[in-house]
Formats: sequence, C-alpha cells, structure tokens
Amino acid sequence: MDPKVVNLYNDYIHGDMPRRSFLKQLVGLGGSVTAANAVLALVEPNFAQGQQIEPTDPRLQQGYASYEGSFGQVRTYFARPAGTTAKLPGVLVIHENRGLNAHIEDVARRAALAGYIAIAPDGLSFVGGAPEDQEAARDKFRQADTMTITADVISAVDYLKTRDDCNGKTGSVGFCYGGGVSLQCAIADPGTDASVLYYGRALSAEDTARVNVPLMMNYAGNDQRVNAMIPDFRAALDANDVPYSLHKYPGTGHGFHNDTSQARYNEVAAKLSWQRTISFFDHYLKI
Repeated sequence: MDPKVVNLYNDYIHGDMPRRSFLKQLVGLGGSVTAANAVLALVEPNFAQGQQIEPTDPRLQQGYASYEGSFGQVRTYFARPAGTTAKLPGVLVIHENRGLNAHIEDVARRAALAGYIAIAPDGLSFVGGAPEDQEAARDKFRQADTMTITADVISAVDYLKTRDDCNGKTGSVGFCYGGGVSLQCAIADPGTDASVLYYGRALSAEDTARVNVPLMMNYAGNDQRVNAMIPDFRAALDANDVPYSLHKYPGTGHGFHNDTSQARYNEVAAKLSWQRTISFFDHYLKI
C-alpha cells in the first residue's frame, strides 16, 4: 500500500476534509476510479474482518450499562470473565475519534479474556450516541463538544472503581484520540492506577508533572504528527521521574493496532504491543 494513501486517509479521518475531496484525491493517487475503489476497501473499517472474539463467546459475560455523565447517562459496553464471582481489576478501553464501535467492543473483550472487567464508554452518548456509519460518526464527533466527550469518558474511571465486581484497581488504554484521554485518566480524580497510550496526544509539561502512576506509550514508526510530540514529552517524564515505558514500532503507521483497516493494520506490531499492554496491566493491577 502506497504510504501516501494511508496518510491521506489519516488526514481525512482526523480532520474536516469532505468525503468528496478525499475521494477525488484518492482517485488521483490510484490513477482511476476502479483503483481508488479497490484501495478504499483496504483502508476503511471492516468490523467483521477485525472481530477476534465473538460477542457471544461463552467465556465472557458482556452487555451494556450506563453511568452519570455531564448531560445525562453515558452508555458503556462491558465484558468480564464468566463463571467467577471474585472482584477483579478493571480496564477502561477508550475509543478513537468516532465514538464507540464494534472494534472497540472487541478490544474490550480481549481485555476481559485477560482477566479484567473491561468497559468501553461511548463519549458521544450526550448527542445520541455514535452512529454505525463511520463517516457519520467522524462528523458527529467533530461537531460535538470535545471537552464534554472527554469529561464523560474520564468519568468512567469512577464508575469502574465503584462497580460491585471491581476490586478498585483500574487501568486505561486508548487509541488515537482515546490514547490522549487515557493519559488524562492518570491525572484525574479519581484516576487510574496505570495507563496506556496508543499513538495519541501527549500530556503537557504541566500535566506530566502531576503524574504519579506508571504509563506505557505505543507509537507507530511512521507517524510524523504524533511523534513530533515525543521528545518534549519524554523530557518532561524524565524530569518528573515518572515511571514509564515507551515503544516505537518500526515500519508501522498511525492506527497499526486497528485490525478493521487492512491497509493500516500491522499484525506483528499489534500483537506485540497488546501483549506488552496486558503484561503492563498484570504487573501493576494484579500484583
């Protein structure tokens, strides 16, 4: 896949580029409408392709719940190991800039199978929830108040800690937009006990100085916009003696963990980063 195509798609989903403009530029890169349509199928989400764990998997108890947000109830997906009454540590899974979707629910199930109560809230609940159509979801997210979305997602930490089936230990993991919010969960009140970022916005130097829990960052090797933040962020982490691990995956682009997009997904990096994430949570939340 031509990196220019992936970069164009990333610009499209992270900005306000009209779809018509995106498709026109895609045709220009592909050389024809036929070629552009073939490429489009590889970059846009295919939730069936990315489903690793069936929603009906008998090893899990799963469903939907809600908690109080800024302007009403926030809808959240949850999954936990079936067949146990023991209280477990919790993991908050935070969506990208399109609200809750089937992919993020699948990631939550992966965390649940690792022995956690996993919840994945929909930050767009206050505006009616995330649409299934991902372009509509992107536009709805862009038009909604980002501060409210973020506040409602971070409120999930308190909800998770106070669930009857949670032992009070909590972690967070987020992707892109959600990666930045995951780091904010580490300095919230109440905050997480450990937080993981995937190719998201770094904390400011001021906020980094407030971190007193371990962090993990997973970055793509080729992600100029996000990676430009790393040097200053790392300097602030070191200056404040924040415990952290930082991993960069060579040859990958933004969104490499998202297995619904064949063009962006990198299986080796995705599996390694997820293994590291679960090991990180096991160390800080289960011991």
